[in-house]
Amino acid sequence: MRWGVLALILVSACGTADDDPCTRFYTPYPNHIGDRPRTELNAALLDGMAAYDRGDYAAAAVELGKAIDKDGGDRMARLYLSSALLGSGEPYKAEMHLDFLERVPGNLFKDQTQWFNTLCWLCSGQYPRAIAEAERIAAQPAHTYKVEARELVEALKNP
Repeated sequence: MRWGVLALILVSACGTADDDPCTRFYTPYPNHIGDRPRTELNAALLDGMAAYDRGDYAAAAVELGKAIDKDGGDRMARLYLSSALLGSGEPYKAEMHLDFLERVPGNLFKDQTQWFNTLCWLCSGQYPRAIAEAERIAAQPAHTYKVEARELVEALKNP
């Protein structure tokens, strides 16, 4: 019950986009692949990343989805698709793609998938779940998003 009350307080307190915890904590994953030479095979990926760089996450998601359709095993494209879906307000779809990444043997993006899953839960209003995962991340001795996780816990527990 305590978490439900907290969620209601957070939702009612969010009068502007700046107050929205999703907007506050979502930062797109940095573009590390957009400068690849263009080929017929990676055209959708590069078009998606161009939209991603412009902050047009809905358009990026469409193009990155096309890249995934061509190569379902492209982990980088799927990570950027997840980030673009979060940025365009589609946390449930983003979570689906992150779940795929987590199941791939040799998960190269463990920290990223953990943090972006936390953001999926945050952005879909699953505050207790987001807090629990952020606390777990913050308690790890080394995690890429340790500082962000601490800040998220603090913001949600002390609105």
